[in-house]
Amino acid sequence: MVRYLRPTAFSAAALVLLLATDTTAAPGGRPGLAGVAGRLSPAGWATAATAAAAAAAAAASTASTAARAAPPPAPTVLPDPGQARLAGVTRTVFTGSAFDACSAPPLDTMRAWRGASPYGAIGIYSSGGQRACAQPRLTADWVRQVRALGWRLVPIHAGRQAPCAPPPGRSRSADRPQLIDPAHAVQQGQAEAAEAVKGLRRIGIGQGAPVYLDLEAYPPGNAGCAKAVVDFTLGWTQALHTAGYFAGFYSSLDSSITDLAAAARAGAAPLPDAVWYAHWDDRASTDGGGVLGADQWARHRRAHQHHGTVQETHGGVGLEIDRDQLDTLVAR
Repeated sequence: MVRYLRPTAFSAAALVLLLATDTTAAPGGRPGLAGVAGRLSPAGWATAATAAAAAAAAAASTASTAARAAPPPAPTVLPDPGQARLAGVTRTVFTGSAFDACSAPPLDTMRAWRGASPYGAIGIYSSGGQRACAQPRLTADWVRQVRALGWRLVPIHAGRQAPCAPPPGRSRSADRPQLIDPAHAVQQGQAEAAEAVKGLRRIGIGQGAPVYLDLEAYPPGNAGCAKAVVDFTLGWTQALHTAGYFAGFYSSLDSSITDLAAAARAGAAPLPDAVWYAHWDDRASTDGGGVLGADQWARHRRAHQHHGTVQETHGGVGLEIDRDQLDTLVAR
């Protein structure tokens, strides 16, 4: 669902680099180093290089040991006054096959697919500055008619992306996604939630519905990036609860879902009410893909996007979609 546009070690290593690369002429025409290294004898030169390399290795080992010994940062915990208000709200759950499409399909397509396809729910991009496709058909009237046909709706918000999202070697130019600022991640998540609520109201989806934050895959293993994503998601969840909506979260199983599951175990809060993970294994299952624990987002709070970008035809009408298996919250 790609729908959006150490200091000590450095000092020693720097000396090794200088020894290897400096071509300043030393007395006698020998390529040498300015300063101390330039005054060394050949034997001294080799000794200095060996010592510097050893120092770099020792410093790196020390830094690595210190990093392993350092305690993990405390989990972010935000107040969640809106959760109590949602406790008495009836949740609408859909269990079965669903699909999502970049742009809301024509009503004729929805009619043809309702009787002929295996699907009973559709993901719609209801808001977000990072939506890749225009939504000329996504209006309150479209929502009303699609609901009348019996479809369940899964609203999606495509907003800011992970701060480590740009692939290596590419600049953050104007056409790159807007990224989360780690220093303001909570506040930016809250702002995205406010935008999502406006989008839902604009198309006639009221309180008690979920909206799923679309946060695309990013390289795993970056602790700072993971914390920014989690804090952003906590702010998103808090603000949606305050507004009377359930918070959903969509992302790759290998990046954000893994990081969010770890944050949940550490005690971060408030967590999204439902998760929708992308793992293209062609398994129509919501078992968590080996990442989600049995106690995490269980009991009708999971969705799985198991196949992406496929052309299907039902009732004589073709459409490019992603395939999903749902057992989760949907809009009434």
